[in-house]
Amino acid sequence: MSFSAPGTFRPVILDDIRGAQKMLAGVARMTAMEGSRHLSQLVGAPVHFKCENLQRTGSFKLRGAYVRIAGLSPEERAAGVVAASAGNHAQGVALASSLLGVRSTVFMPMGAPLPKVAATREYGADVRMEGHVIDETLAAAQEYAHKTGAVFIHPFDHPDIIAGQGTVGLEILEQCPEVRTIVVGIGGGGLAAGIAVAVKALRPDVKLIGVQAEGAAAYPPSLTAGHPVSIEHLSTMADGIKVGRPGDVPFKIIGDLVDEVRTVSEDALSSALLLCLERAKLVVEPAGASPVAALLSEPRAFEGPVVALLSGGNVDPLLMQRILRHGMAAAGRYLSLRLRLTDRPGALAALLGSLSVVDANVLDVSHVRTDPRLGLTEAEVELHLETKGPEHCEEVASALRDAGYTIIE
Repeated sequence: MSFSAPGTFRPVILDDIRGAQKMLAGVARMTAMEGSRHLSQLVGAPVHFKCENLQRTGSFKLRGAYVRIAGLSPEERAAGVVAASAGNHAQGVALASSLLGVRSTVFMPMGAPLPKVAATREYGADVRMEGHVIDETLAAAQEYAHKTGAVFIHPFDHPDIIAGQGTVGLEILEQCPEVRTIVVGIGGGGLAAGIAVAVKALRPDVKLIGVQAEGAAAYPPSLTAGHPVSIEHLSTMADGIKVGRPGDVPFKIIGDLVDEVRTVSEDALSSALLLCLERAKLVVEPAGASPVAALLSEPRAFEGPVVALLSGGNVDPLLMQRILRHGMAAAGRYLSLRLRLTDRPGALAALLGSLSVVDANVLDVSHVRTDPRLGLTEAEVELHLETKGPEHCEEVASALRDAGYTIIE
């Protein structure tokens, strides 16, 4: 995903964010701050979650969208607004527009998750499905804006958007005044930039850490180059931060005020999502879990108290199922393997008995007896097991080998 917003904009200052906070009173919730005992033990200092996944529409995006649309002139409001998004920004624009009595049109890609499409419609937007990738959807939205005069609401590259998102930073300082480090996911950069302006103006001693997915990390090369750099091939489950080019407005702010930008792996993202669900009882999307992934990857690198911003919780149930399985595998709690055994009565029962001895929970079994690759007396079994960790995985594999089974790697 890549976006650009032509034009020169005014700088974002603390007064803009304070004004946005007043504007959002009664619109956006002050979301909860929850402690994490598990992460606190890993980090060696208190760790808190700022739960924007519990915000209206399920993410922080409502804040910036409302401030941007509220700032339009009467003539601009009359023309309506248009946006392009696969999810969170779409819902934020749709609800903000409805609250302000402005007509909204939201273009979404053909593959957008159905729950997100349905929610955007329910918030009042005219949803149009265009394009198979977000760049095609963006082009359709911009063409619509050009033809109709509707105002294009950029997801991150506008001062009003940044000011709205920066209200999260004011809340963090109010709810956790002792904070020493704030960790936030970065896509285009609007959220991190807004928080940076608010926090550094009031507490320059607080360290700000941005987090990107390794497969969609445009900020590290851009910061090195000194200007936004586009990356062509994006690959990550964290679609909320899957942005191919930093925004021009947030890039300058992040370069000046954010102390460090880290990257995290897909394994770390899925493990973080699993931790949020199991330990904190919070449904968080992969992008929202990126700060937790950074803490899990190198816990002792963060000075506490730490606030990890859970930026969103809009995740498709089918994707959630796949991610949780991936997270369990990354944590050594899910084991898939194939093995050969002699095709005779009772062979499968004996195999399952061997697994019972080592306390492995069988989730799924696929038993193949007719395949050109197999000998006349062979059968192949594919097993999906729930295990207790990496050491237990090794124990299960060793027990099967000791019992005479051939594991196909």
